Amino acid sequence: MQKTKKKPGHIKRQLKRYSVLYVILLLAIVYYFVFMYVPLIWGVEISFKDMKIGSTIQDAPWVGWKNYKYFFQNKSMLKLLRNTLIISINSMIWGFLPPILLTIAIFDLRSKKYQKFCQTMVYIPHFFSWVIIYGIVYAFFSDNGFINIILSKITGSTYGFMVSSKAFVPLIVGSQVWKEAGWGTILYFAALTGVNPELYEAAKIDGAGPLARIRAVTLPAMVPVIAFSLIMAMGNILNNDFEQILLYYNAAVYDVSDVIETWVYRVGLGKMQYGIGSAVSMLKAVVSLVLILIANSSSRKLTGRGMF
Repeated sequence: MQKTKKKPGHIKRQLKRYSVLYVILLLAIVYYFVFMYVPLIWGVEISFKDMKIGSTIQDAPWVGWKNYKYFFQNKSMLKLLRNTLIISINSMIWGFLPPILLTIAIFDLRSKKYQKFCQTMVYIPHFFSWVIIYGIVYAFFSDNGFINIILSKITGSTYGFMVSSKAFVPLIVGSQVWKEAGWGTILYFAALTGVNPELYEAAKIDGAGPLARIRAVTLPAMVPVIAFSLIMAMGNILNNDFEQILLYYNAAVYDVSDVIETWVYRVGLGKMQYGIGSAVSMLKAVVSLVLILIANSSSRKLTGRGMF
């Protein structure tokens, strides 16, 4: 089959025709290069240097693997890793099903207006800052909060939820799920909008009830997004929401609340040891990349789908 030759000036005409789109694309490329890749390169360099205030990245003395060794030799490393994984794994487990169930429940509503209203309502908590979320949690679970008022009337005693090591993780995970479950439905809704309505009609004709239609049509359409979400969750397993942890953080729950981010905050910024902070960030990035690759490979073998 003979290839069609492009006419002279074809590229120029395309550039002129789509000049606005190319400019927007160029701005996006410049943005990611300046604010993502350049800091990444600097971060790698700083992790091998003894960076102090007043010195530049180039002038800072080279210390090799010293910053990495400092973190691994730290006595509290195992505790930091344990606390980080406990919070992350609980967040991943308890935050996995709510967006899926919310999506299915809202998508099956017959009234489109009520469907849009429900979508809007579940999105709203995502736009609250963690300061507001913490205020809401405090209003419910503090010593004089709503829950303790009810407990005092029923049992005659109260419980210190905000200073309890046992209650810390449930409060963290519960508020995360409440805040982000609605926002997590966006990708699932996008997947379901591409489903041919005739598939649901065919399922109804075949006698499939609501649950059977969900199992035969809805869930298969959501599988690619579910796989993508799990892969991304694996990549973030060493990352906690620093702002949230810092707000809930207090001396009474120190043993279960001190995570890698809070340690980096104390050492990297508090003690101005920027090289150590960068080294820990690089370690987390490498581990996250490895976990994403493993999760993607496992997803491809089990479900035949992956992120790439």
